[in-house]
Amino acid sequence: MSERMRQLGDVIPRPASVRPVPDATFTIIPGLSGTAVSAPPGLSAVAAHLGLSFSDDGLSLSDDGAIRLALDPALASEAYRLEITAESVTLTGGSAQGVFWGVQTLRQLGTELPGGIIEDRPRYAYRSAMLDLARHFFTPDEVKAHIDLLVQFKINHLHLHLTDDQGWRLEIPGWPRLTEISGGAGTGVDGAGPGHLTLAEYADLVAYAAERFVTIVPEIDMPGHVNAVQVAYPELTADGAPVAPRTDAEVGYSSLVAAKEETYAFVETVLKTVADLTPGPWLHIGGDECHSTPAADYQAFLARVLPIPGALGKTVIGWHEIAAADLPKGAVVQYWRTEPADDAVARAAADGRKVIVSPADRTYLDMKYDADTTLGLDWAGHVGVRRSYEWDPADRLPGVGEESILGVEAPLWSETLRSVADVRYLTFPRLPAVAEVAWSPRDSRDWESFRERLAAFGPVWTAAGVNFYRSPEIDWH
Repeated sequence: MSERMRQLGDVIPRPASVRPVPDATFTIIPGLSGTAVSAPPGLSAVAAHLGLSFSDDGLSLSDDGAIRLALDPALASEAYRLEITAESVTLTGGSAQGVFWGVQTLRQLGTELPGGIIEDRPRYAYRSAMLDLARHFFTPDEVKAHIDLLVQFKINHLHLHLTDDQGWRLEIPGWPRLTEISGGAGTGVDGAGPGHLTLAEYADLVAYAAERFVTIVPEIDMPGHVNAVQVAYPELTADGAPVAPRTDAEVGYSSLVAAKEETYAFVETVLKTVADLTPGPWLHIGGDECHSTPAADYQAFLARVLPIPGALGKTVIGWHEIAAADLPKGAVVQYWRTEPADDAVARAAADGRKVIVSPADRTYLDMKYDADTTLGLDWAGHVGVRRSYEWDPADRLPGVGEESILGVEAPLWSETLRSVADVRYLTFPRLPAVAEVAWSPRDSRDWESFRERLAAFGPVWTAAGVNFYRSPEIDWH
């Protein structure tokens, strides 16, 4: 982290408890093998994420290192305790994941670590970002690089939107035309997003994320947003007639056919393939913007499909439109609109279903920052950094209180994206704002404090080549 950050709590997200001790700075000096890191079995890989050298002529692991990593089962799994004195640093987590989040705090503090004690834990268990691969494809290496930026802010889920009207981005055995035709050249908005993930690439990506304590949440959108499916397999249309590819950004015109058994054979094969490849607990089935699906057909489709993830050992997530259906026990509803939720979401919460809060006018990273932003959309209005920060999930939805909220997600739809630079421009600096909303105690959040802490990331991102938006709301260092 920038050397301007000298205070113990000057990190993002803001820790739950910070107790500074003056005049107790610990200095990390890479290259001195005597300054070692000690870690029990299972934490050596986490130690490597400190960003320090572990070679013979650099920092090394030892039994009595000045930087000590430890586990304490009395702490919650994602919680950590960081104690810094002039002589040593002790980082204790409730699990390896808790230690990993503490490592992110250490990395932000830099090499001059101010003395004191941080005790920290997340407000919400589900802290997520979403990346749309269907409207524009990003390679596995590009997604991995994105994960590495996300975890700095303690994001622990990455929702991958893998299918939509424009493209299908995951190999499915037995259905080769999905990727040959709808994942090939000319797909994506404006035809600018060809590409797909093979089974091996997807599995490798899932493993890479897991090593960083990020759970991949795959989404196969249905029964709407399926034009790419029907281009590849016209037999899944109502009349079996060929469907023209679409590379525009319109929504709501396509639908799987609820009355055809072929539909469910297809859906079951796809969901089983994705479930088998994904060790995490979630399967996202979309369910949004099904404007061309008659209400009775929508209900009939969900009655058949919503139980499938559970039969595969997964928990189903769907956009909040699914709340109109009879939801299985444990189903999760993801709210995305700008207006207050309708009664269906409140009823789902009252029935014990959890809600992921993703209001487009606060968390959608694809919205323009302002009228002059060169990328993004504006149907949900302009979303500056302060707007992403100054809101609270527990106040957003009538009838959906704190106890019903699983977490918060910041989606990034890719209609206007054409490069990794575009992804980063729309993600940063808003993602840190949403991350603090999801992690930090409500009463600890303060805009003036946040904007000062965020400003210190300017030189860090610049040095790393991250193409971030220099928001005029922040006095960048």
